[in-house]
Amino acid sequence: MAQTTSKRPAKAAKKAAAKPSAAKPALLSGGNPQIAKGYGDAPVQAYIAAMPGWKRDLGRQLDALIVRTVPGVHKAVKWNSPFYGVEEQGPWFLSFHCFTKYVKVTFFRGTSLRPVPSGESKHKEVRYLDIHEDDLDEAQFVAWVKQASQLPGERL
Repeated sequence: MAQTTSKRPAKAAKKAAAKPSAAKPALLSGGNPQIAKGYGDAPVQAYIAAMPGWKRDLGRQLDALIVRTVPGVHKAVKWNSPFYGVEEQGPWFLSFHCFTKYVKVTFFRGTSLRPVPSGESKHKEVRYLDIHEDDLDEAQFVAWVKQASQLPGERL
């Protein structure tokens, strides 16, 4: 007697193999990882793991400095960028994003930091810090993170 096989398992296997979850995250313009929105450490670590080249080490360093400076910090990935806040699901005090030649750190209440980060924004209170390879002033970054975490955050 001949065996009959269903085409359903083959289709299901093909469909499962096509799911993007098993694939490496896509890099958007400037090398910014495309990571699904999510709350907690896992999506932030997925973002950092997908950062290209030297930016991955910088992402690990930024994350470690933030966690050390703000115990119990809350994390999320929104709009393909890691966000950090003092409450679950915001408000947020800091975010960062990959560009071709640097990583841009956003301080949402940057005009209240001392000294004020140099990168201006079209948003009144936002200030940016562009970090190029081997260009992070850890002491200044930690001072800004500490100050930023004590200010009212931004609900986004």
